[in-house]
Amino acid sequence: MRVKLENLTKIFPNKKDSGEVIAVNDFTFEIPDGKLIGLLGPSGCGKSTTLFMLSGLQKPSGGHIYFGDEDVTNLPPEKRGVGLVFQNYALYPHMTVKQNIMFPLQSQKMAKREMMDRVLEAAKLVQIDELLERKPSELSGGQQQRVAIARALVKSPNVLLLDEPLSNLDARLRLQTREEIRRIQRDTKVTTIFVTHDQEEAMSISDLIVVMKKGVVQQIDEPQKVYDEPVNLFVAKFLGTPPINVFVGKIENGSLYIGEECVSKFNAPDQEVYVAVRPEGFNVDPNGPFSATMKSVEVMGRDSSIVSTHPAAETPIIRSIIASDTNVVPDANGKVHFTLKPYKTFVFNKETEERVISKE
Repeated sequence: MRVKLENLTKIFPNKKDSGEVIAVNDFTFEIPDGKLIGLLGPSGCGKSTTLFMLSGLQKPSGGHIYFGDEDVTNLPPEKRGVGLVFQNYALYPHMTVKQNIMFPLQSQKMAKREMMDRVLEAAKLVQIDELLERKPSELSGGQQQRVAIARALVKSPNVLLLDEPLSNLDARLRLQTREEIRRIQRDTKVTTIFVTHDQEEAMSISDLIVVMKKGVVQQIDEPQKVYDEPVNLFVAKFLGTPPINVFVGKIENGSLYIGEECVSKFNAPDQEVYVAVRPEGFNVDPNGPFSATMKSVEVMGRDSSIVSTHPAAETPIIRSIIASDTNVVPDANGKVHFTLKPYKTFVFNKETEERVISKE
């Protein structure tokens, strides 16, 4: 099912000062049929509000929602054909797994045999068909989340909506369950919108990600393209572990400076900028134009992380990820010298924080 959001807006009253809070601001986007879309952003950015408007649990203040060619903006949730999975599972504790999965079908006047067939099909899809007679209290967190997903899928929804479904799981279960969600989505080919604040989750399973900030969409693209080509400083800082290193700099006479160091040629108008360098964007080079005062080297298997400081850095330390067999020798002043990889170095106007591109 193709999903289209057209100028979608949600405004809440601000109880503190009788004003308004714009939770989602003029969101326009088309979700292709059968794709998994990650809505990504920090807490309070509007991603869950967007999901609740898609489900019908909240009514938009403006704009339209289309499922296929049908305008569903004012349709109640039960008529939209959506499956919704919450982060807290929301299972009925007194019911068995089978009864929990079957519950959405009981209002559809469906024959009992057909209901059982659907329940078994959904349970097999999420690999819990051996747990149908258990109660939720007898299941692990990951198993409970699978029950919630099966309950959402048993109705054969047009759209599957997942609201931070992995946030209550430990790290290992999160990894396993996100892989299962991707497998299930590929098997069912149901259009899926996945809300998360975890950029690793969004990047690992999404066909497209939507990065949001304070109700405004910042960037929409394939995960790797968003990582490789951030349109503004917020997106660059939000994606990446360890986080991107940000420095105060300038463009002057066709050269890019970090602090007082000229690090490369850069063909753009003179301006004050932020220079952001991914941790993997450094090459150790004794003759390199960029230098930082080394504090330590952390060996992490195949990679090492050089921990250093720089007077123009936004943060107390910067991290440079290099191959663990690289010979790191500080100079007489305790500094390590680097060249910067152009495709891992991004320049943003200091005032607007929008990306500045060097012209060929």
